[in-house]
Amino acid sequence: MKYTYTFSEGNKSMRNILGGKGANLAEMTNLGLPVPSGFTVSTAACHEFQENHGILSDQLVQEIDASLAHLSHLAAKEFGSVTNPLLLSVRSGAAISMPGMMDTILNIGLNDQSVAALAQLTKNERFAYDSYRRLLAMFGNVVYEIPEATFDDVLTDIKHQRNYQSDLELTVADLKEIVAKFKKIYETTDVKAFPQDPHDQVLAAVQAVFSSWNNHRAKIYRRENNIPESLGTAVNIQEMVFGNIGENSGTGVAFTRNPASGTKALFGEYLLNAQGEDVVSGIRTPQPISTLADSMPHVYDQLAGIAEKLEQHYRDMQDVEFTIENGQLFMLQARDGKRTPAAAVKIAVDQVKEHLITEEAALLRVKPEAVGTMLHPEFDHTALFDHPVLTTGLPASPGAATGQVYFTAETAKAAHDEQHQQVILVRQDTSPEDIEGMVVSEAIVTARGGMTSHAAVVARGMGATGVVGAHELHVDYAKNQATINDQTLHEGDWLSVDGTTGHLYLGQMATSDATINDDLQQLLTWAKAHASMGVYTNADTPADFERALSFDADGIGLTRTEHMFFKPERLLQMRRLIIATDATGRKDPLEKLLAMQQTDFYELYKLAAGKSVTIRLLDPPLHEFLPHDPEEIAEVAEQINTTPAALQTRVDSLKELNPMLGHRGDRLAVTYPDIYQMQVQAIMNAVLKLHNEGITVAPHIMIPLTDTQKEMAWVRQLVTDQIDKSMTNQSWNLDYTVGTMMEMPRACVTADQVAESSDFFSFGTNDLTQLTFGYSRDDVGAFLPEYLAKGLLPADPFQTVDIDGVGALMQIAVDRGRQTKPQLPIGVCGEVGGDPASINFFEKIGVTYVSCSPFRVPVARLAAAQAHLPASEVQSAVTA
Repeated sequence: MKYTYTFSEGNKSMRNILGGKGANLAEMTNLGLPVPSGFTVSTAACHEFQENHGILSDQLVQEIDASLAHLSHLAAKEFGSVTNPLLLSVRSGAAISMPGMMDTILNIGLNDQSVAALAQLTKNERFAYDSYRRLLAMFGNVVYEIPEATFDDVLTDIKHQRNYQSDLELTVADLKEIVAKFKKIYETTDVKAFPQDPHDQVLAAVQAVFSSWNNHRAKIYRRENNIPESLGTAVNIQEMVFGNIGENSGTGVAFTRNPASGTKALFGEYLLNAQGEDVVSGIRTPQPISTLADSMPHVYDQLAGIAEKLEQHYRDMQDVEFTIENGQLFMLQARDGKRTPAAAVKIAVDQVKEHLITEEAALLRVKPEAVGTMLHPEFDHTALFDHPVLTTGLPASPGAATGQVYFTAETAKAAHDEQHQQVILVRQDTSPEDIEGMVVSEAIVTARGGMTSHAAVVARGMGATGVVGAHELHVDYAKNQATINDQTLHEGDWLSVDGTTGHLYLGQMATSDATINDDLQQLLTWAKAHASMGVYTNADTPADFERALSFDADGIGLTRTEHMFFKPERLLQMRRLIIATDATGRKDPLEKLLAMQQTDFYELYKLAAGKSVTIRLLDPPLHEFLPHDPEEIAEVAEQINTTPAALQTRVDSLKELNPMLGHRGDRLAVTYPDIYQMQVQAIMNAVLKLHNEGITVAPHIMIPLTDTQKEMAWVRQLVTDQIDKSMTNQSWNLDYTVGTMMEMPRACVTADQVAESSDFFSFGTNDLTQLTFGYSRDDVGAFLPEYLAKGLLPADPFQTVDIDGVGALMQIAVDRGRQTKPQLPIGVCGEVGGDPASINFFEKIGVTYVSCSPFRVPVARLAAAQAHLPASEVQSAVTA
């Protein structure tokens, strides 16, 4: 097996072998772009390294040696030479981009002798020792796991002693002192001395990069982004080019479009006289890329041309890294750029309009979950007037977030996990070690860094709000506080962060609902055209339905009528109904509830304007409507004109040991038929009233908790008899359906029988999951997190459908139901109805529609389109 590939041997299709970075370096080389020569050690070598318990095989070492010799020939330098040294960068590169999560080492090959040779060759002693101190710090941190702060403290102390504000003020003498102190760190931290043999350096660096695949922050990033553990990482070994050689040199990061807004314009930042990680580390705040057009116009023009060429080639927004050495541009990386949800949508839509990609490709470019984040609230405009701006930084990742301030990743995570707080992580700057705190934060704020800093990139990737480079902010970790001008922020104080403007505000701020912009509307229009499943909403009130209609829901897939009974006046009548012991006692509350329900249904039907509305009849057990503590029983007894003792007796008679499996759903129809009759009459009264107004309604009535065909047939007859009674004096025919909620395992396996009396099925996956697993959804929190942490379940089955168990029952129900009625409509209206992974499964088993909460409608719409695109279109979605 071959383990190493020169850049000229690879191409972009070899991501799984060369990793994303290696494949793209090879592709750029093949495109004739200015890429420093190098080679890639494959992911297969990483797998072998892991299997060999962290040992590089003899074959791999031999291949690396041969590749180094070839690279020396190409560079006209010699690796290991003390007179004409070839210096190298060693960088990780997994198949799926994981920005900042794994390790990089620059300037491999420098030692006490070659640093002097480099100084002589370049006639720049300061540059040579600046490069050497960087190698010592990176190598010590990555290979020997010496804390980065140990090296930073030395640098900070010397700058403080000399009263320097910037690294650029360090003299040659300062840098030599720093090098000596860095080498002393190796000797005083129980690790080996810094290896002077360049060959030992490069092998140790390769081992460290392979090991970094399993470091803590990389594992967290993979978990949060659903990246398989099995991929492994490649290692890219490349000739160094130097941005820290003088003021005619520099390094930068650029995007072919704005990663925050999606606007088509070259966007990025650069630093003069800087190297590698300086831009993304946030230690120095870089300059906007637009100013490069003034300082180095020829380099800017070349970079802009390369950026355009790369985007046309890859047909997606690209994130590129570059170095300028003595006025000459070199490209170090190109990859699909991380972007905010809003930018992802705009870029996808714009590229269709530019005839760069197809509609199918655009739909596949945007994650459904990202669409959901675009619908999160914004700060209420009136609240903005009441809160003065505390300070302003760079708007790194849009959105509005309010939370309590924490200054370390550890305390932020603890506050979120243990106290369930909304947290804002506030730092001088972030590093990959902060990932645990970042993933739980509503917003990330840093004092330093630019739009391409670690904090900015991670915030955009996670969809979190982000503000960076807030220069008036100073975090004092020792005192566990921050200051902004004369305002002090303590741990736990409330802060509001506007990632769209970069503004920070003291305290909590009210928010207002977001709206769908033109680009998202266009994407969702395409999604609707390319999907087979309908997307409905779960709505119990006109306000819920209006919100869903603003997101273009196809109608209501579930109205839970019990939610309409909990308003005070209605609850009183419901209690009177339950307490009554005969038909006479039930007559008055039923009439009052009938009028209330008629109004509810009328409003929903009128709002629907012809769209489908499915109303589920009463589902929960009656005891949920009754009081339980003595004070409330006495109060309610007085309201309904009975004694506390009589009410207590009735409450006791309705108590159940396991109410969720007890007297509820259609079992209520069998024992209290007048409740369902009242609800059907309310539906019909609303339908007839609208008919008289010239509005036609075809009601869909859903029966909950069906177990058997006979049960369904009995309840269906109850419903249809009431409909027929309402239509007695009408001269027109009513189109209506009566279906069942499939939430009982028995109903699923006898679906061919149940379908005889059902016009449609709708899976209630919440109860179906409870009854399949034997889990109580209300109590599962006591053990489910442990199951997920230990890998005993792949996901929370109440959030993502359990394909092997619950999914198997659903497949049986679909197949058997359609044996009886081939055109049987089948929906899903549980929590998983808005989950993209679940929707993909529903497409496969032939579900007709899903129904979800209003804010999940756009998410489900895009997921439904992606699930329906055939594999051939997914593979060829990019325009040829």
